[in-house]
Amino acid sequence: MQNKEIGIYIHIPFCKQKCYYCDFYSLANEEEWIPRYIKSLIEEIKYKSKSPDFLFQVKTIYIGGGTPSFIASKYITQILETIYANYVVDQKAEITIEVNPGTVSIEKLEEYAKCGINRLSIGLQATQNHLLQTIGRIHNYYEFVDAYHLAREVGFQNINVDLMLALPNQTIQDLEDSLEEIISLEPEHISVYSLIVEEGTNLQKQIKEGIVKPIEEEKERQMYWKTKQLLEKSGYEHYEISNFAKSNYKAKHNLDCWEQKEYMGVGAAAHSYIEGMRYSNIDSIEQYIKNYEEKVPEKNVIIQEKQTLEERQKEYMLLKLRTLEGVSIQEFKNKFVVNPIYLYHTELEKLTKEELIGIDGDNIKLTSKGLDFANLVWEEFI
Repeated sequence: MQNKEIGIYIHIPFCKQKCYYCDFYSLANEEEWIPRYIKSLIEEIKYKSKSPDFLFQVKTIYIGGGTPSFIASKYITQILETIYANYVVDQKAEITIEVNPGTVSIEKLEEYAKCGINRLSIGLQATQNHLLQTIGRIHNYYEFVDAYHLAREVGFQNINVDLMLALPNQTIQDLEDSLEEIISLEPEHISVYSLIVEEGTNLQKQIKEGIVKPIEEEKERQMYWKTKQLLEKSGYEHYEISNFAKSNYKAKHNLDCWEQKEYMGVGAAAHSYIEGMRYSNIDSIEQYIKNYEEKVPEKNVIIQEKQTLEERQKEYMLLKLRTLEGVSIQEFKNKFVVNPIYLYHTELEKLTKEELIGIDGDNIKLTSKGLDFANLVWEEFI
């Protein structure tokens, strides 16, 4: 049996309240499903471990949502105990859970640490309470600070804080104030995402109705460069478009995804990527549970794509261009036995002329101008 290194993603779709910008599969006021969902999720973990071809070696575990900290911590323990019992988990595995300041307590944090979680990702988004209310967050900044200090008190030494830029009514000074306050707390990792208005969200509806106004594109670019400037000045390495880390604290789960490594998704709407195949679970919690209770788990799976070699090559370029180190020419050749400069000479010639991509002999990567127009770069390879 062949050993296969993977990451595991666990989807917990429950929330106290759905944020106005969120288009992930998540459910508010549906707590009655939690016990049956966790039971089915545990069955899926066991079911997927029984591969006739592979012995899975788990390098990372990421518990996301939704709001994983919304449910009782005993369920998180049960999930991880099931993984430990059915997979080979690396002793140095990065095990992350997303937490919301409005739903976490010291008791939950203590149980997280006890069951092996060694990294927290705290969703803050902004330090100004009026901005948090605008995007439908259930917490205020003071609750975040309390949660952060409780996490340190419990002993967590690897904490990420999520921030957002280009929020409605957000000023550049608001963003700068948020960054400076978070920098003063010295988290190991900071993620700063641009707000994207997704179809069907509450936020999109508010914009269409004129309740809120989106930020101008030029202002968003200024915010991005202010973020980069402040965080790099404070000792954070800008290693991916939206991510900054202190030395040795880059997010392993995300890095593996950007390097096209394989991962297994568990739970309703969770996605997986194994053996060049991308597939997902159905996005109906009721049907997901029913299929496990009726012993037909295969009905939960939807095949998204079976990648061709060309698709894998193109996707690898897309993913690696998100990182600041870019695409290693030698690594691409090792992986695909072809030089990416020859393979994508037409796209690269155009992008280098526009100063969006640079080639330094060893790597193909975004220039400063390329970072500013990142979406244009992705489109060249789609």
